[in-house]
This record gives sequence, structure tokens and C-alpha cells, in this order.
Amino acid sequence: MPSAVPQPAIVLVRPQMGENIGGAARAMWNFGLDRMRVVEPRDGWPNQKAVAMASGAGRLLDEAGHYGSVAEALDDCTFVFATTARGRGLTKPVYSPEKAMELAREKIAAGEKVAVMFGPERAGLENEDVARANAIITVPVNPEFFSLNLAQCVLLTAYEWRRQSVEIEHERVEMAKTDWASAIEVEKLSQHYEERLDEAGFFFPEAKAEGMKVNLRNLWSRMPLTRADVQMFHGMLRQMVRWKDRQD
Repeated sequence: MPSAVPQPAIVLVRPQMGENIGGAARAMWNFGLDRMRVVEPRDGWPNQKAVAMASGAGRLLDEAGHYGSVAEALDDCTFVFATTARGRGLTKPVYSPEKAMELAREKIAAGEKVAVMFGPERAGLENEDVARANAIITVPVNPEFFSLNLAQCVLLTAYEWRRQSVEIEHERVEMAKTDWASAIEVEKLSQHYEERLDEAGFFFPEAKAEGMKVNLRNLWSRMPLTRADVQMFHGMLRQMVRWKDRQD
């Protein structure tokens, strides 16, 4: 059964290739959508090429609604988006996928049933289809090449839905079996290098020595060091000192 989580229905209008239907199913499931409606697929339904392409998202095809017309597919919906890359001469609000899915989330939270229509691969939705929609979604693509594959278009919309529906971790660092170095650990590393460099006569001339030491401390504080990094820097310096002692 489809997920109980409130979400928009993805309506594929007269899709031509089973592979694209399967690709759309995969794109949907990648981002947690599982309510697919298929209207008059050119090559019939069910479609084995769609099943093969869907891979692990085959359940969406098994549970997809199959409709004989756009009107039937949208019968229970209270707000409908139509995706199109070209002007239609129709007066309707036009949204980016991001703003459209933000609006969809608000409407679904208020109890409305939302659908997003995607047209056939060759020419997209017909004006008669778009006229049934309350708003249009247009992707800001290259104006010299605005043709998007059906599954790609579904993917973009599904991704924006996911962004509006869950907390996205925009940046993180994978800690490889270590933790960030503490301030005292970085301070001791700085002292270690300063002492050894001082012994080696690095801080010269004397008039510039203090400024050079400040720059060195600043360098360490700017670096996002882990404990493993600190240990490695200590080890590197110790090994160089041991090597120098052996040479002497």
C-alpha cells in the first residue's frame, strides 16, 4: 500500500517509453514519494520495460493508478501543478520547483490533495492538460536546450519535495575514527613546533621573531585539526629531529 505520509501524487500523462516510467518511479522513491498515477501510457499497462528500469522501486508501479484520461487522474485533487518548459499563453502563476513544493507542502498540511502533472516525452503536456492545472512549474534550464527527460523532471520535483519535508544536513565532515582536536592540544602542538624551530634558528632576524611566532600560532588555529592530525604533526617533527641528530 502507498505510504500514509501526506504527499503529492505524481501524474504521468501519456508517457511514451516504459523505461522513462520506471526511471520516474526510481526518482520518486529516491526521495520518499510513492503515489504514481499513469494516464494512457502509449505502450500499455503494465509495462515490463518500466518494471526492469524501476529496479528496487517496482512496488510503485504495482500500486500505481492507471487512468484513461487526465480528468479521471485528477478527479480527487484540489490543487494541481503542471510542469512545462515553454509558455502556453495561459494566465497562471508560474513557480520554480522549490517554491512549488513549498506551496504543495503548505496545502497538503492544510488537508488539500495535490498533484503534479508531467507530460509525454516528445512534446510535453498539451494546452488542454495545462488548462486543468492551478499553477505551472518551470525548471530554470538552459534556454538553448530546455528539453528534460521525463524521469529527470520528476527527480527535480521529488528532490525539492524532500527538501521541504525533512531536515537537510547541508554540510558535514566524516570523522574517520577520530575527534576534533581541543584548544589545549593545538596549543601544545604550536609550542612543540615553536620550540624546535627556535632551536633550529628559524625565527630570524630577531626583530621579526615575535611576529613570525604569532603568524605560526595563527596558522595552527586556522586549521581544522583532528586529534589524529595533531598526533601526526607531532610525530613528523619528532622524526625529523631524530633524523637530524643521527646525521650529526
